[in-house]
Amino acid sequence: MFRFPLTIVVAAFIVMVPVSSAEEQNTDIFRQLLLFSEVFERVRTDYVEEVDDKELIEAAVRGMLASLDPHSGYMGPEDFRENRVQTRGEYGGVGMEVTLENGVLRVIAPMDGTPAARAGMQAGDYITHADGETIVGMTLSEGVSLLRGPVDSAVTITVVRKGKDKPFDVILVREIIIISAVRHEIERGSIGYLRLTTFNNEKLSRDLRRAMREIQKDLGDNLQGYVLDLRNNPGGLLDQAIEVTDIFLDRGEIVSTRGRKPRDNERWDASRGDLAAGLPIVILVNAGTASASEIVTGALQDHRRATVLGVTTFGKGLVQSVIPMGPEMALRLTTARYYTPSGRSIQALGIEPDIFVERPLNGDEDNRFRARRESDLRGHLENEAGNGDDVGEKEEALSRPALELAAKNEEDGERVDYQLKYALDLLQGAIGVSQKLAAN
Repeated sequence: MFRFPLTIVVAAFIVMVPVSSAEEQNTDIFRQLLLFSEVFERVRTDYVEEVDDKELIEAAVRGMLASLDPHSGYMGPEDFRENRVQTRGEYGGVGMEVTLENGVLRVIAPMDGTPAARAGMQAGDYITHADGETIVGMTLSEGVSLLRGPVDSAVTITVVRKGKDKPFDVILVREIIIISAVRHEIERGSIGYLRLTTFNNEKLSRDLRRAMREIQKDLGDNLQGYVLDLRNNPGGLLDQAIEVTDIFLDRGEIVSTRGRKPRDNERWDASRGDLAAGLPIVILVNAGTASASEIVTGALQDHRRATVLGVTTFGKGLVQSVIPMGPEMALRLTTARYYTPSGRSIQALGIEPDIFVERPLNGDEDNRFRARRESDLRGHLENEAGNGDDVGEKEEALSRPALELAAKNEEDGERVDYQLKYALDLLQGAIGVSQKLAAN
């Protein structure tokens, strides 16, 4: 079949459109489209190797969206499927909760009953390679993608473990992993610890309620507070952020959004009922606390419902809409900014904790690093009020006293989570004060 060059089609379209002074801007757009079609045709006919038309168009679309901000993008079939898998809460993988540390993956915990747990993977293990490919230099999502894959396929990971003289390989066979984005424990006999790893799971609020009820059942009247750990939680679904916040609030605004179009301007309020029954809450945050995690943190901080402890959060105050472009493709487009109940935008600023406490790597105060945040990303959208003071300098000054206090309590030879320890000390101190006041 004979195909007309795209240049002729676009040029013919431009000729057929009448141009008036009111349409000058549209005419300029058509000229730019003509330029694009000419470049496209020249690449197709003159490039040193034959190129695939579909790949060229997709590359152009990706480039266009990437020029807007770091969070807008094109989701091809593979990305679109991965997004749906994450939202449903299950995937083909090995079953480990990991974070990025010193340029490699560090295992936070293997999930019970998964290939990783059965193979003896341990918290604190470092993963440096997957199938011989180095993880150094990758982002967290890129490293994690190497561990995931088709069910029943194998991946060989290279592990560095404390106490072992040299790295060793572990072969893991992937299987269906049911994601629970909530992990819960009881700390010091009276405090509920709740760790949320992602908001990109439509079952999150349900699982959080279940975890809190289990803690309440186990502790009964002995339950005296909660630690909500949102460190390294990259965010996810807006509706889950709203539902999670609503669990801890009895009334008031949770979040509002504002965009170019009226339909993007919305506000969400809490419904009656605080599942935590007014007990004190400490939220743990760091530079990896982003997006939906910051919505929860900002709302509970503004309502003085929780004390925020850690370091300044990532600073992603934008809302993305996933716009399907067919059965297996979609655009991820930034359509609004969100605002905390007090009306503040945290875009490129982040949320400052009420108490600054750093978490030095490997327990070494000198082994600290300047974490990358939204304001460091190329092409990020500025905050309407400006980007404010340098986050790193502020943290350096404010976190040192708390860091030194926590360091005094470090146990010999054991890795100490300074931030969690400080949060537990803070809760127990508050509980002790309230009990004394009640007694008087």
